[in-house]
Amino acid sequence: MRAFDLVRPLLFRIDAERAHALTIAGLTRLPERVPKVDPVLTTTVAGIAFPNPIGLAAGVDKNAQAAAGFLTLGFGFVEVGTLTPLAQDGNPRPRLFRLPADRAVINRMGFNNGGLDAGLARLAARRPKGIVGVNVGANKDATDRIADYATGVARASTVADYVTVNISSPNTPGLRGLQTGSELTALLAAVQAARGTVPIFLKVAPDLDGPQIDGIARAAIDSGIDALIVSNTTIARPPLRSRHASEAGGLSGVPLRGPALQCLRDFRSATGGAMPLIGAGGIGSAADAYARIRAGASLVQLYSALVYEGPGLARRMTRDLPALLTRDGFGSVTEAVGTG
Repeated sequence: MRAFDLVRPLLFRIDAERAHALTIAGLTRLPERVPKVDPVLTTTVAGIAFPNPIGLAAGVDKNAQAAAGFLTLGFGFVEVGTLTPLAQDGNPRPRLFRLPADRAVINRMGFNNGGLDAGLARLAARRPKGIVGVNVGANKDATDRIADYATGVARASTVADYVTVNISSPNTPGLRGLQTGSELTALLAAVQAARGTVPIFLKVAPDLDGPQIDGIARAAIDSGIDALIVSNTTIARPPLRSRHASEAGGLSGVPLRGPALQCLRDFRSATGGAMPLIGAGGIGSAADAYARIRAGASLVQLYSALVYEGPGLARRMTRDLPALLTRDGFGSVTEAVGTG
């Protein structure tokens, strides 16, 4: 039995958001080091050389406090945020719920963060030895959300290895409307004007139909976006067993695994392999990561699985993934992308 399996019942007695804050505080105290990984896991996306394809999704380290600690845990890259131009409290508590029977999480955080300036200053002051992306969003009460994204991209570009434009959170009313039509076109034009030379990723929702996927894919390719992150949390509610199943917010974890995998396949088809994809949603093992890679993902990201699998998950995945690649005759992650 892993040590985390013994500790988890105690952690689950603590309010989910408080437990999360304690985890972040503990990781800020970890000594920084760069774990060794199998060279078959190295891959290049958007001109960035990633030591391994296992990343930490945005929403975990919202205020860029513990990027170095997460990299020490074995992640090949860490995405901090979501950061908004102005600090905001987010939605009222409680807003984060564990669903143990479903190995899932529901959140309605609402982009709670200390603001761009504070987060970026913290990241610049302790710039880890590793790849760090910054996820940016718009303030809930912004009168011009596109301007908020342009501001976020311009400022984050000074310290980030890449910047993710997050228009897919379900917890800011109206935000997902930026994923379609003229609003998406205007947003991407503003982002490109603000980007400088840093790669730009776009994070999309899993709750999209075929025409929406085709429209996003075409707009992203035409505008020069460097990669798509597929996907954010879902507002759908498959059958769930846990007592918090009826809570409002975005659902993540195991119930999202199938829908997120299918969404990835749909975006792979829509883009024709012309754009790198990053798989997220319901990934909790090397086998899950490998399935996303075979379906078209060059990289993957984790979040909710850490709640149930503990801090050793990234290292276990980077230990187990090379054997899966070797079993199927692949000499690298890159060779396996889109072959499934």
